[in-house]
Amino acid sequence: MPENKVTLITGGARGIGLALAKAFAEKGYAVVITGRDQARLQAAAEELRKGKAEITALQCDVREPASVEKLFAEIRQRYSTIDVLVNNAGVAHALSPVDEMPLETWKEVIDTNLTGMFLVTRTALPMMRTGSTIVNNLSVAAVRVFEGMSAYNASKFGGLGFTNAGKQRQHADTEIWSQFWADAPREKMISADTVAEAVLHAVSAPANATIEELRIGPTGGTL
Repeated sequence: MPENKVTLITGGARGIGLALAKAFAEKGYAVVITGRDQARLQAAAEELRKGKAEITALQCDVREPASVEKLFAEIRQRYSTIDVLVNNAGVAHALSPVDEMPLETWKEVIDTNLTGMFLVTRTALPMMRTGSTIVNNLSVAAVRVFEGMSAYNASKFGGLGFTNAGKQRQHADTEIWSQFWADAPREKMISADTVAEAVLHAVSAPANATIEELRIGPTGGTL
């Protein structure tokens, strides 16, 4: 892997975010993790640095535009580009029927899970080159409704819509194009070798992993 690749993981101080940070660090990435809880964030950074990885821990509230801008100002002091952005920061809420849900609960979930994803992505894009990757960590709640989880469902359905709206799909370069699109710009398409590598990666996933859809392109989102 080329040196100096950088990944930014929001909500990287615990759970899936911390596991992702460990995985990227082990692959040689410089890893930036963010979170709202400074003490938890620093503890996570110390744990990650035991592997001799290059770790930066920066406090950020993805709900707040000013906090996101401050985060990226600090990142730009260290790195010129971001190669992988993982929008992982998220919150849920206690089961509640809509007519009993406090507005504050609704806003916290939507602002964190959806608006935060937008704010971070919008600010990161100028630092991302062609071929960089954005991963939006969603949930089965993006496609399946759970009773009493209206705010969480709404945030995840919205996140899936945002992800789909930002995807750039690419075709694979195969001989089939000559049958109905003779002038297809095949030199701009994904090579058959790249498709093969992606499929091999998918089937090599751990036994307890499930991949229902394989998306191949220069940028994308995962569900």
